[in-house]
Amino acid sequence: MALSDTVDAQRANRRLIRESMNAPLLSRDHELELARRWRNDGDERALHELIQSYMRLVISTASRFKNYGLPLGDLVQEGVVGLMQAAARFEPERDVRFSTYAAWWIRSAMQDYILRNWSVVRTGTTAAQKALFFNLRRLRARIDDGRYGQLGEEGKAWIANELEVEVAEVEAMEMRLMGGDQSLNVAISPGGEDAWQDFLADERPNPEEIVGGSHDTRERARWLASSLAELSEREQTIIRERRLREDGRTLEELGQRLGISKERVRQIEHRALQKLKAALLRRIKDPVEADLFTAVPA
Repeated sequence: MALSDTVDAQRANRRLIRESMNAPLLSRDHELELARRWRNDGDERALHELIQSYMRLVISTASRFKNYGLPLGDLVQEGVVGLMQAAARFEPERDVRFSTYAAWWIRSAMQDYILRNWSVVRTGTTAAQKALFFNLRRLRARIDDGRYGQLGEEGKAWIANELEVEVAEVEAMEMRLMGGDQSLNVAISPGGEDAWQDFLADERPNPEEIVGGSHDTRERARWLASSLAELSEREQTIIRERRLREDGRTLEELGQRLGISKERVRQIEHRALQKLKAALLRRIKDPVEADLFTAVPA
């Protein structure tokens, strides 16, 4: 079944390439006319002709990325998405050929697809990593051609300078490209039963820490409730609305609700926090932890 799918896909790719190469080239004036009809009138026939005429550009770009081990058909599909994005954003009044403008969108769409699918581990999340991923092999080939020999410190420094990145980033990407994906379920040795995942540390809290944390949370809630009870009703309202809600109320909102100025709300809050801290200290005996309850919000 998989073999049949592969053969069918290869046939479809060859047919697409043949049809695309037979599509007529567009003159500059006709190209601009099609772009205007699509942008201004939503003419889908104009879009179809524009896309069909530049499929050769998509296929040419896809062929340059074929060494990354991804299906040519998938690369072409991503390139078509980039081509359509270019058609949607192209401004005919600018003195630029559509093919020149679309080339960047096509290449960008394919590169993003490769970065998403080349490995199960996300690669190229920054501009520097992306530049390294797509240029390291090419630059290393120039080094291996006799300029620096093996990729030593001098070669890494040269690549870093060429791509304007740090040497450490060159080293990290080189290791990433040289080592393929490894399953954690694979046995460490051929005859052994231990897998790599058996040696991963579990960073989750252990049962004792979970129980202790739950107990501490209940204790803190009890301390806070009994300390709040020592405040006046208006002080409790301000503290609860300002400090104990995820979306704390503003001074102005509380002033309108209580019929006082926002400056008066601030004064009452400041005094209430001092009283609350004193009440907590009588129960907690730890000034640092009391400060966690009463720290003034930013």
